[in-house]
Amino acid sequence: MENLKTEQQYDALKNEGKHIFLFSATWCGDCRIIEPIMPEIEKKYPDFTFIHVDRDEFIDVCAANDVFGIPSFIAYDNGKELGRYVSKDRKTQEQIEEFIQSL
Repeated sequence: MENLKTEQQYDALKNEGKHIFLFSATWCGDCRIIEPIMPEIEKKYPDFTFIHVDRDEFIDVCAANDVFGIPSFIAYDNGKELGRYVSKDRKTQEQIEEFIQSL
C-alpha cells in the first residue's frame, strides 16, 4: 500500500482513478490489527488502488473529510465518492470486504 505524501497528492488521486484511502495512525491499536490483512484485501480488489493516510501527518485532510475516528476508509472513482466506512470502531476483514463490495 502506498503512503500519501502530500495533500495535493490526495486531491489528485481522489479525482483520477479508483482509490480507497485508509486513514490510520501508528499509535492506533485497531489499525495495527487490520494491517496484516490489508495485503490480502488489496489483492482481492485490484480495481482499486489503496492509499494509506497517516492521521497525524494529514490532520487537515482528515478534518476536511470528516474523518474523526480511525481506522476509516473512503473510496473514490474519478472524483466521485463511492462510499465511506468511517468510525473509531475496530473493523474485521469481513466488514472491510463487505464495505468494498457495496461500492
